[in-house]
Amino acid sequence: MNNEKSLQETYAPNGICFGCGVGNEKGLRIRSFPSESGDEVVAVWHAEEHHQAFPGMLNGGIIGALLDCHSNWAAAHFLMKKQGKTEPDCTVTADFHVKLRRPTPYNVPIYLKARVVESTEDKAIVEAELIADEKVCATCKGTFVAVKEGHPAYHRW
Repeated sequence: MNNEKSLQETYAPNGICFGCGVGNEKGLRIRSFPSESGDEVVAVWHAEEHHQAFPGMLNGGIIGALLDCHSNWAAAHFLMKKQGKTEPDCTVTADFHVKLRRPTPYNVPIYLKARVVESTEDKAIVEAELIADEKVCATCKGTFVAVKEGHPAYHRW
């Protein structure tokens, strides 16, 4: 997308998550960036042949992972800004619901957009879209929560 550091590279350079972990060589390595307007987080991702469900189309599980991880970073970034922090709290997915609206071609750039639509001090509800060939192919709505000490994800970034 660009030469700047993504949210993942900035705040979790050793992350091992399958979807967004910079340190996971076999993962999807999503690179999420705050938009210029600052009200959403965006990404461009490119699939590989082994991400197909059937010839020419992206696997639904991969679509879910893209939307989940990208939305989680939108939540973490939003909560960080809202609280005036310099680093995000570790957030995890409480729930997410994906709607597969049409088959997603795998051999074109995949655009992700996510924005927080509701929040509390430690929780954000995010709506996201996955766009390919200028069409919304999938949408997602999820709840992402900042974890506390004692949770396995606490300070994982």
